[in-house]
Amino acid sequence: MIVETLPPGWAATTLAAFGELFCGQSLPAAKVNRDGIGTPYVTGPEQWDGQKVHLDKWTTEPARLAPDGCIFITVKGAGVGKLFPGVACAIGRDVYAYKPTSAIDRKFVELSLKFTIAEVVAEAKGDIPGLSKNHILDHTIPLPPLPEQKRIVAKIEELFSELEAGEASLRKARRQLGVYRQSLLKQAFEGKLTAPWRTQNPAKLESPESLLARIQSARESYYKEQLKDWEAAVKEWESVETDEKRPPKPQKVVPTEESIPVFDDEFPQAWATLNLSQFVLELGQGWSPKCEGHEAQGDEWSVIKTTAIQFGRFDASANKALPEGLPPRRWLALRAGDILITRAGPRSRCGVVCRVRADHPKLMLCDKAYRLVLSESATSSEFIERLLCSPAAMAAIEKLKTGINDSGVNITQSAFLQLALPIPPLPEQQEIVRKLDEQFESIERNERELDAALRRSEALRQAILKKAFTGRLVPQSPADEPASALLARLRAERAATPVSKRKPVRQS
Repeated sequence: MIVETLPPGWAATTLAAFGELFCGQSLPAAKVNRDGIGTPYVTGPEQWDGQKVHLDKWTTEPARLAPDGCIFITVKGAGVGKLFPGVACAIGRDVYAYKPTSAIDRKFVELSLKFTIAEVVAEAKGDIPGLSKNHILDHTIPLPPLPEQKRIVAKIEELFSELEAGEASLRKARRQLGVYRQSLLKQAFEGKLTAPWRTQNPAKLESPESLLARIQSARESYYKEQLKDWEAAVKEWESVETDEKRPPKPQKVVPTEESIPVFDDEFPQAWATLNLSQFVLELGQGWSPKCEGHEAQGDEWSVIKTTAIQFGRFDASANKALPEGLPPRRWLALRAGDILITRAGPRSRCGVVCRVRADHPKLMLCDKAYRLVLSESATSSEFIERLLCSPAAMAAIEKLKTGINDSGVNITQSAFLQLALPIPPLPEQQEIVRKLDEQFESIERNERELDAALRRSEALRQAILKKAFTGRLVPQSPADEPASALLARLRAERAATPVSKRKPVRQS
């Protein structure tokens, strides 16, 4: 941190001038245990929860030890630059421990580092960003006299305590909005949200049998249209020299006999409980040819990436252009109303559902996703999207995932088709969507206001730190020993220490 004019008694100095750095070293997995045997072992910021360090690893053969009262700094990977209070333990290679001398206020150093850590992180190099010991020890901070360090820390803690109380209230209010959103969804999909509407609109209700009949008629019509499209695609495909297989003939969705209930509630009499296989017109997966790797430009055909599918949001820009000369599979082009769900990938990305809100005539479905095509005369795609994104449906979809580890799981088509969902009459589906949109708009507006308040609080926190480390937060006192004298004494003490007993400032 560069300050053009330092306050009286302050000095600009590097961390190397008043502390030691302990560099971590990783251990083989065989030397690490979770049974509390040996020395605690810290490997990264994931063990810090914002309040304390969680000691959940131990070793009987520590390679590098950090002392109590140090400051941990993450020096490699995505968490580079994370700071948290250190404890006496063994440390892995992604963690360094900086220990200021007792002649300097440790909390002051920690706060100063937090305020200026971006300057250090900017020096991180490589594909996997990393900091060296010199990046840390050569970092310069403005150092006030020791009594002023203590006054600054006390004032910051007082002001931060007030901010934290306000932030806690804001975060609580935001959590309550999330709870309210889930409560609305539960009421919507058990029929309570639209109970008054049903009483006022009996003529708009229809029996489950009538709904099923209309769906069946729509399925027959859709299948005939798909056959025509397929015949045209076959002719186009066979006119081009390609090693690709001819388009698959469309298949009718066969209703499944087994059901996986999504909700345990009893539903209104006018509602039908249907397996997906009973009301979708089509459920199929896409195609993943070797693409160009760049986003489609202009008139290019492309295939979506799975990242295009976010919960309740479709990002058409996440795509890869189709190689020139390879005929597109036109029947896989995405249309408004398509419901997409990721069927394979990391656990957190598998089972994500969204609705396509506009036609994309040259954007195709990829093979890591399913597409649900619905009859808009019987089912609202907006309603089905909200239904499949509800907590109950997400919990049911989670149980469908198969795979040994979180890095690669899958949902089979047959399992997905067994999901049993409550389907109200179409006018009631539309009323549920309207009511949810109305309420969610209000919730989102309040969330934006709370987020803005949290950002203002964080900006105020940074303003407090800036005042603190430029000498404008607390008054200076001419009676305080200047920082230059303190640093000179530390240099003299170090020079007087025999080399054999001197602790190295830089450990490697």
